[in-house]
Amino acid sequence: MSIPVVDVAIICMYLVGIMAIGIWFGYKKGASTTQFFLAGRGQRWSIIGPALFCANISTIHLVGLAADGYRVGLAVGNFEWMASFCLIILGLGFAPFYFRSKLSTLPEYLERRYCPSARTILAFIFLMSALLVHIGISLYAGAKVLEDFFGLNLFVSLVAIAGVTAVYTIVGGLKAVMVSDAVQAVILIAGAVILTVMGINALPAAGVETLAQFKEAVKPEQANMLQSVRNPQGIMNDYSWICMVFGYPVLGIWYWCTDQTIVQKVLSAKTEKDGQDGAIFAGYLKILPVFIMVFPGVLAYVLFKDQIGGDNNSTLMVMIRNLLPKGIKGLFAAGLLAALMSTVAAALNSTATLMATDIVQRLRPKTKDRSLVWIGRITAAVVILLAMAWSTQGDKFESIFVAINKIPMAFAPAITCIFVLGVFWRRGTKQAAMTVLIFNIAVGIVYLLIDIPLIGSEQVITNLGLPFMLVGAILCGICFVIYVIVSLMTPAPAPEQLENLCWEHPLQALRKGAIKGVTDPRIMAGALLVLMIILYILMG
Repeated sequence: MSIPVVDVAIICMYLVGIMAIGIWFGYKKGASTTQFFLAGRGQRWSIIGPALFCANISTIHLVGLAADGYRVGLAVGNFEWMASFCLIILGLGFAPFYFRSKLSTLPEYLERRYCPSARTILAFIFLMSALLVHIGISLYAGAKVLEDFFGLNLFVSLVAIAGVTAVYTIVGGLKAVMVSDAVQAVILIAGAVILTVMGINALPAAGVETLAQFKEAVKPEQANMLQSVRNPQGIMNDYSWICMVFGYPVLGIWYWCTDQTIVQKVLSAKTEKDGQDGAIFAGYLKILPVFIMVFPGVLAYVLFKDQIGGDNNSTLMVMIRNLLPKGIKGLFAAGLLAALMSTVAAALNSTATLMATDIVQRLRPKTKDRSLVWIGRITAAVVILLAMAWSTQGDKFESIFVAINKIPMAFAPAITCIFVLGVFWRRGTKQAAMTVLIFNIAVGIVYLLIDIPLIGSEQVITNLGLPFMLVGAILCGICFVIYVIVSLMTPAPAPEQLENLCWEHPLQALRKGAIKGVTDPRIMAGALLVLMIILYILMG
């Protein structure tokens, strides 16, 4: 697919512009570790919210959500809507402790709550997750999309995207990432909205003029948010309501409440309330993807199923080719770049932070701030090169969107367990945390070896008929049981060790202080909760 000169110009201007914005706002000579890694802890909720939203929405999501909207239906949107509930938990339950503890990284929290060994293990898991998933697979997806959509060479696309993102992240740090995220959020949403509107406007030409006609034109349950447990062939549905209710919280709490790439935005807040409000604001933003990223895939089934056929991943490309005029194609390409660069930039900054604070600073406590910043920058440069090499293996995965959720699910259960019980249960012990981490790592490695297409042959999913979401739910349940048993068998932590690290009781987060107006995080979270319930009732 060739791209007009005007679209090339728009893409080039965007690349140069976003790099300049990031460097302009983020670079500061002699920046401290707090300024570089946590944006000086001065970010407001209006920046944090869009930054959280954009760090999660990458080119993988734009392509994958449209493809699975075409293949499965709106049910894939549960990955977006269920995130709103997790962001409420982040804002009310986790953010206060993260902010009060003045953390730089999430592994640092585990060291204070449990022991140094827990910090080291988690830092390693986060580094590998960022390298393999957040950066590596994202780079492959972005480069592949640009190659397929606009005829750009895969390697050239890979180098260009990685290079531009690395420059403004390495030079500017987290503030560059977050300011760029705020700009990219507008471009991303605008491009998706335009494509959705154009798709809806094209329905009458396809003979679909009423809601009833639309429902007849789609596949059974394709327009439902909650789908049956088994598909028509009798196989358990990966996107069924039971998978979402029991499996998604494992993945969602790990990602939204404990993943360094995400929570680092909250750690940069100017005030505790900014951190809470930013998380809850992101929860409201997560309502949008179902309508502007998943729904277009359903539209594509009605409009272009003859062109798409069984090539689900071409859904977005077909829509762009058929619906968008010159100039707008360039805008949407800029949106794709915005999504990709946002995710990669966030992960790069997180890897830099983890290396500088969780590894180097622990081994050499007297290392100066300037040296730590440069160590972080060098780490980011090395990681982007390794991720580029890994990204060349992306074509070995059958489904990229499933891969970015399935790979982390191997280790998410233990992390979700030790953070949830660590924050909400004061009796949890370091012995319990270490036992759960070691158990999950052992089981997770075996699971990856036998069930990830890149390595194994899907023995669990194929032979036992268990969707990966339920595998994660079962493993998480086992982790919770192990944690509780070991905690009750070992000495309780000293009260002073838990100061600013654990709630007195699970509901304390909702009862702290008097409610001060409608902007109180508890009121805003309650309104979001009610809104989500209404949406599920209307669209379930």
